[in-house]
Amino acid sequence: AQRIPSPNCDERPAGQAVRLIVVHAISLPPGVFGGDGIVRLFTNTLDPEAHPYYREIQFLRVSAHFLIRRDGGLVQFVSCDWRAWHAGASSWHGIERCNDFSIGIELEGGDELPFDPPQYAVLVRLIHILQQRYPIEDIVGHAEIAPGRKTDPGPRFDWAYLNRLLACRKV
Repeated sequence: AQRIPSPNCDERPAGQAVRLIVVHAISLPPGVFGGDGIVRLFTNTLDPEAHPYYREIQFLRVSAHFLIRRDGGLVQFVSCDWRAWHAGASSWHGIERCNDFSIGIELEGGDELPFDPPQYAVLVRLIHILQQRYPIEDIVGHAEIAPGRKTDPGPRFDWAYLNRLLACRKV
């Protein structure tokens, strides 16, 4: 992975094991792929004059552990041992503050378009690496842990396809 450090992270609470993977979707500006907007957002260098939407989000302090580009390019912003600020107000099986015990993976995309095959291929490889290192109990979408607030990775993310790919890699 290409490493681009984000300042939007901190130490995980003592005794918190990573046990959840949260899949997200993002494009900046919305619906535009391949630019530097996501990197700039996660590194607090977003220029509010570069796009009207950026004025609305210029004060956000967010990050993810990983970003998977449309072409399968992988960027790591935060060490998996640290807490990235990706989930916000969230709950999984009644446990709040999912950032404390999860790894956030952003896919370049949105609710309107399907994700590209290279993204699924890299996502599967990354999940298997994370499963070897951490006691991962579940893989969820942002919408599942923040219902009503978030919709990503959206209806065009193919969970059945991801699960088939993950099952194939276990053999």
